[in-house]
Amino acid sequence: MKIEKIHAHVLDYQLEQAFESASMRFDRRQHCLVEVICDDGTIGWGECLGPAKPNAAVIEAYATSIIGRNPLETEKLWIELYNRLRDQGQRGLTVTALSGIDIALWDIKGKHYGAPVSELLGGRFREHVHAYATGSFKRDGVDRVQDTAEEVAGYAQEGFCGVKIKIGFDVEEDVKVIAAAREALGNGKRLMIDANHGYDLLEALEVGKRAAAFDVAWFEEPVLPEQISTYHAVRDGQPLPVASGENWHGRYAMLEPLQTRAVDIVQPDVCSVGGISEMRRVVDMAAMFGVRLIPHVWGTAVCLAASLQCMAALPPNPPRRRPIEPIMEFDRTHNPFRQAVVKTPLEHDGGVVQIPDGPGLGIEINRDALRQFALKEA
Repeated sequence: MKIEKIHAHVLDYQLEQAFESASMRFDRRQHCLVEVICDDGTIGWGECLGPAKPNAAVIEAYATSIIGRNPLETEKLWIELYNRLRDQGQRGLTVTALSGIDIALWDIKGKHYGAPVSELLGGRFREHVHAYATGSFKRDGVDRVQDTAEEVAGYAQEGFCGVKIKIGFDVEEDVKVIAAAREALGNGKRLMIDANHGYDLLEALEVGKRAAAFDVAWFEEPVLPEQISTYHAVRDGQPLPVASGENWHGRYAMLEPLQTRAVDIVQPDVCSVGGISEMRRVVDMAAMFGVRLIPHVWGTAVCLAASLQCMAALPPNPPRRRPIEPIMEFDRTHNPFRQAVVKTPLEHDGGVVQIPDGPGLGIEINRDALRQFALKEA
């Protein structure tokens, strides 16, 4: 079996209503899927986190070097691809694009051996995961406090184990939003706050101290991802557990924050950390340094499937009779092609998501949706 072709599919949808995090405005949804085709007809699928068109360009640069190669040699190909562009960047687009290719190769490997990726990773510790809802982005022309409260109340009714809300805009308003979210959510469910690195140190400290009254499970990306020393200051200067990791690409970016315990919770995303191959290494690193790992998830059903396979194989940590189970991030923002790209949607049922047990990622792609949502260049 040899790799015959590699395609990057850029999907696009113009949103009727834009929404914002503290670091980005979304007026359309764009995601990049990776298709790896083998000469025996086997096809693997992956996804890249981040800007879709730049990811597709890097995939094209990578593709020529692995045409004709054995797709089952995932470790060998990962190293060769990483080395190919390491002089231009050991993080960012070079790693997010590599992530999509690597996931697709693992999908091929699972299909070749007739086993889900989680079994190839060493075994399934669980068949389902509890999910928390991610939402409450800032929207134009609405009262942000009231809008967040209504949205969070809906997630609680759906059965999600918790909700992650967006902050990082204005300290005073953000604290009001946190208070409203906790009131709408009620007790017994987790509330997480995500600043998308929108604060400086003094703002992050103030928010962390004031938000502690609302039983916040973690404070995500309070400051810029480059500022590891500032993460230490945030962690030392306020009471909330600090989480981050979606923008630390690859094991080398993960090493310092893990080794120095800059965070309480590390959040690698399989579509940006370097794919399934690199996720395995980061999982082991986090366990070695005693840092809890809860994956970041943001993308289509391809990303969901890859994340679920990794979560199925995530070892209990610490190993005890009732271990701490991972929870899955479940994006609830508007994205009409998120589930449409697969023939069987990966939806939740009362806040619980079943992990696919079919070969590879355990999904079938809906090519009609790929055609429908393909980016139409002007």
